[in-house]
Amino acid sequence: MKKTLQICLLILGMMTTATAQKVSQSLNSTWQFRQVGQQHWQNASVPGTVHTDLLAAGVIEDPFYRLNEHDQQWIDKVDWEYSKEVKIGEDLLKKQHLILNFEGLDTYATIYWNGETVVETDNMFRTYSLDLKGLAKPVNTLRVVFTSPIDKGMAMLADHGYPLPAINDQSQLGGLGDNKVSIFARKAGYHYGWDWGPRFVTSGIWRNVSLQAWDETSIANVHIRQGARTKSVANLSADLKLTAASSVKARILVDGKLVKEQQIDKETTSIDFVIKKPKLWWPNGMGEAHLYHVSVELWQDQLLEKWETEVGLRTVKWVQEPDADGKGKSFYVEINGKPVFAKGANYIPNDLFLPRVSKETYEHIVLSAKRSNMNMLRVWGGGIYEQDYFYELCDKYGIMVWQDFMFACSMYPGDQQFLDNVKQEAIENVVRLRNHPSIVLWCGNNEIEMAWSEWKENAGWGWKQRYNAKQRKEIWKAYDDMFHHILPDVVNGYTDGDFYWHSSPSAGFEQLATYETKSGDSHYWGVWHGEHPFEQFRQYVPRFMSEYGFQSFPEFNSVKQFTTEEDWDIKREVMASHQRSGIGNLRIRSYMEMYYKVPDNFEQQLYVGQVLQAKSAEMAIDAHRNAMPYCMGTLFWQINDCWPVASWSSIDSYGKWKAMQYKVAEMYQPTIWVTEQKQKQLELALVHDGPEKVTGKWRIQLQDFEGNVVWTRTGKTSLLNNERKVIESIDTEELGKQHDLDSHMLVLELVNSKGQQITARNIYFEHPKELQLPTPDLTWEAEQTEKGIELVLKTDKLAKDVFVSLIDIPEGHFSDNYFDMLPNSSKKIVFEGSVDIETFRSHLKIQHLAETASYGLSRK
Repeated sequence: MKKTLQICLLILGMMTTATAQKVSQSLNSTWQFRQVGQQHWQNASVPGTVHTDLLAAGVIEDPFYRLNEHDQQWIDKVDWEYSKEVKIGEDLLKKQHLILNFEGLDTYATIYWNGETVVETDNMFRTYSLDLKGLAKPVNTLRVVFTSPIDKGMAMLADHGYPLPAINDQSQLGGLGDNKVSIFARKAGYHYGWDWGPRFVTSGIWRNVSLQAWDETSIANVHIRQGARTKSVANLSADLKLTAASSVKARILVDGKLVKEQQIDKETTSIDFVIKKPKLWWPNGMGEAHLYHVSVELWQDQLLEKWETEVGLRTVKWVQEPDADGKGKSFYVEINGKPVFAKGANYIPNDLFLPRVSKETYEHIVLSAKRSNMNMLRVWGGGIYEQDYFYELCDKYGIMVWQDFMFACSMYPGDQQFLDNVKQEAIENVVRLRNHPSIVLWCGNNEIEMAWSEWKENAGWGWKQRYNAKQRKEIWKAYDDMFHHILPDVVNGYTDGDFYWHSSPSAGFEQLATYETKSGDSHYWGVWHGEHPFEQFRQYVPRFMSEYGFQSFPEFNSVKQFTTEEDWDIKREVMASHQRSGIGNLRIRSYMEMYYKVPDNFEQQLYVGQVLQAKSAEMAIDAHRNAMPYCMGTLFWQINDCWPVASWSSIDSYGKWKAMQYKVAEMYQPTIWVTEQKQKQLELALVHDGPEKVTGKWRIQLQDFEGNVVWTRTGKTSLLNNERKVIESIDTEELGKQHDLDSHMLVLELVNSKGQQITARNIYFEHPKELQLPTPDLTWEAEQTEKGIELVLKTDKLAKDVFVSLIDIPEGHFSDNYFDMLPNSSKKIVFEGSVDIETFRSHLKIQHLAETASYGLSRK
C-alpha cells in the first residue's frame, strides 16, 4: 500500500511538472489551400508561399525556367485561402493563456478561428499573436485568407492621390502599366522586381505557426546588456520582460553553469551577472568569434520556461573624427577598441520564395564569406529582416552585419497608420535581433537620401522635381518622420547604444554623398552605370565603400539549368529576360571590348565575362585597401542571387562561386600586395590588417610569359595591424624601353621565416587584350583523397585565368579556380563533391584565356 501511494505521488508530481511548464505546439503541418471562390482544395506547405504550393501541385511550372515568369503574373491578382483543422489537447486547453502565434504572414491576411474573424494583418515583417482563451475547443478550424497585394496596392495608390517613386518596381511586367504599388505594402520590395530579380509578388504563411500555452506568466523577451569589462571579469545584465507580473525565481546559466539566481515579482526586471576570465568575440581575421551560451530559466518549484541565446562579448564603436584639414571625417568601426578594415559584400535574400531557403544554403553563403576572408555582410533594405539562423551563423563565423531597415530606392507614404506600422515593425525586429554580437550597425534605408537630395535642388535622381511644393513637403515629412525620428528612437530605446546610420550612402546629416565626399559611406556606380573605366576606382576612393560592382552571367553549367540549347546566345529572349539591368548585356560587352578580346563562342563569352567581373573587383579592392587608413571598408554588390540571372553577384543562385568570389578571397587576405601608378612610377606596397605583426622576406621578379627571369629584387619587411608599407617603386616608362611589357609581368611574393608563402600576386603592365599570351601545355593528374578529389595541374608557360569545371555536373566546389599559373609551375586544388574519381576524370574540362581568342597574334 505504501509503495502504491509513492507511485501515485510520483505520477502526480510528474503531471504537475508537465502541466506547469510552458507548452508549444507547432501548427505547420496538414494545411490546404485554394484560390478564393474555387471549390478544389490542394495540399499546402507551411511555411510556404502560394507560388511554391502551386508548383508542388503541378498547377504551374518552375517559375525560374526560361520565360515562365511572364505567364505567372496572374497569381498576385487573385485572393487565396489556407485552412487546417487544429486539435488541441486538454493540457493546453486548461492553461491560463493559449496563444496562436504567426511568425510571418505575407502580407494582407484575415485570420478566421472557427469561422470568426480574429485579426487582420498588413505587414510581412511583423508577428501576429492572439489569445484564444475562451475561443478554443478540442477541434477547431483555422483559416487564413490572403487578399491580393496588387488589389490592395492599387486601392492605396488611388487613396494617396499621386504616385511615389519606386524605380525598381517592374509594374509593366506585372500588367499594371506605370502603377507602382510596392511602396504602400510593408513587404519585401524585391518581390515586385529589381534590376537583378524577377517579379513574383508572393502571398502565404511564410514563417512558423504555433500554439503556445502557459499559466500565470511567460518570458516575453530578454535583452542581454554588456557593461564594464576587464581581463578578469565581464559585467552583464539580463533585462527580463515577462508577459505578466508573477512571483518566480529566475536563474541565469552561462555554458550550463549557474551564475545567478534571483527571486522576481515584477513584469520587468534587470538581473546582473558576471562572466569570469572573459573571452572576447572578434570579427573574422581578428581573432576567435567566441560565444557564450546564456540561458534564463523561470522556476516555481519546477522549471516553467527556458530562454536561450548565444552571447559574444565585444564593444562596438563607429569612429567619425574630423580630419586635420576640416574637410572630412573618418568612418570606420572599432571592435573591442581596435579599428577594423571592413571587407565584405552586400547580401540579398537567397530566393524569391523565402520559405524554401534551406539551412544548408544559409550555411553555404555565410561560410563562403568566412572562407573568402570577409568580415562583414550588409543586409540590404529591399529584402527582409533575415531568419534567426542567418545571424546565428554570422555570430559563429565572425561576420559583422550592417543591418538595413527594409526601405530601398523609393519614397514612402507618411500617414499615421503607415508610420505606426513601421514603428511596430522596427520594434519587433530590433528586439528579436539585438542580442546578436554580429550586428554592428542599423541603417535607415538604402539610397533614398541620395535619390531625393532634399538639401540640394539640382541633385539626386530627379524625383523631387516631379512634384509640386505641397507634395514635396508631404513626401519629405514622411521621410523625415521615419528615418530621422521613428527608427533612431527605436534603436536608441531598444538596444544597448547600437549605432544608427540614417541612410546609405550618406556623408552625414544634411550632407549629400557624392563620389568626391570625404565623410561617411559611398556607393560608387561610375563603373557600370556611368561607364567609367575600371581605373576610375582609383580616383573615387571614399572613407567607406558600401556599394560598387560589375555584372556577369553564371557559368555555363548553371545557365544550362534554366535554358535550352536554342537560348544559348546573349541576344536571345530567354537570356535577355534573365538580365534585369536594361543596359546589362550591352554594358558587359562594351567593357569586355575595353579589356579583353571578345569570343564568338557563347560558353567562352560566359567564361570571359566572369574573368572580366573578377578583374573589376580586383582593381576596386586594390584601390580601397591601398588607401587604408583613409578608406576603411569595401563591401561589393553583391555576394548572392535570388534566381538564375546575369547580375553583380559573386556566387550564383545555384551556389557556384564565380571567378569574382575566388578573386575576392585572394584580395581579402589579411596581407596583400597593392599597387598605385604615380605618373611614370609603379608603386608596389604591402598592406596588412591582421591582428598580429607579420614579418617576412619579399621578392619581386620581372619575368616573361615563357618563364625567363629578367631580374630579381629581394628584401625583408614587417607590418603591424592596419599598416601600409611601400616596398618598391618601378619606372614603367624606362622599363618599357628595355622590354616588351605585353609579354612580361611582375611576380610578387612575401614568405615567412620558414619559407611559407604569406601572399603573392602577379602584376601585368597591359590590359589582357594587349597581352601576348602563349599557348601553354597544360597537363593534369587527379586522385581521390580523404579531403576530396585532388587535382594537380602543370604548365610549361603562363596559363592565364585557368578555369576548371566538370561538364554537365554543376554540383561541387573547387578550392581554387580562375587562377594564373606561372611558367614551369604546378598547382594543387581540391574538389569537394559527390562525384566519383572516374566520373571526375571523364568530365573534367580546363579552360584558359589564351584559347578564347587570338591572343598573341597582334604584335607586328
